[in-house]
Amino acid sequence: MFSQPLKKELVYWNRFKTKQQAYDAIYQYIEFFYNRKRIHGVLGYVSPVQFAATFKRKTM
Repeated sequence: MFSQPLKKELVYWNRFKTKQQAYDAIYQYIEFFYNRKRIHGVLGYVSPVQFAATFKRKTM
């Protein structure tokens, strides 16, 4: 489940002063860490970006 790591790794460790500050932090977490670096067991223990690149190469 996506929301568990987000809460454990970002939300519970920070206090946001504004909604915009929370939005920016969550966006950066998803785009620059979760999708590019964090590995996912469902995807064969690779990041979503690596999985998509592999899938694209195989289908071309």
